[in-house]
Amino acid sequence: MTYIVTDACVRCKYMDCVEVCPVDCFYEGENFLVIHPDECIDCGVCEPECPADAIKPDSQDEPDGKWLKINTEYAKIWPNITVKGTPPADADALKDEKGKFEKYFSPAPGSGT
Repeated sequence: MTYIVTDACVRCKYMDCVEVCPVDCFYEGENFLVIHPDECIDCGVCEPECPADAIKPDSQDEPDGKWLKINTEYAKIWPNITVKGTPPADADALKDEKGKFEKYFSPAPGSGT
């Protein structure tokens, strides 16, 4: 099992999870974070740290493994992030919105830190 980042992170990107990850397995997109499934050690410390409840065990993924595929794909091309940055100004307003990936996701990489 690994942990995955899901829809709730899009345009929220609080990054509290990055601070607690012991193996630095988070990768940063312009408006979304992903976990590299081959680097995640399944410790679970990131899951309760996410204010948006966006981190889940892959066992709770959609039947087609949508989020595992997205995390795997973008972890290969986005920069690693090891330090918490500043979340978007409208993160709290968007935190509970559903279907954000289809509406707002950007495949552009983040700055990485």
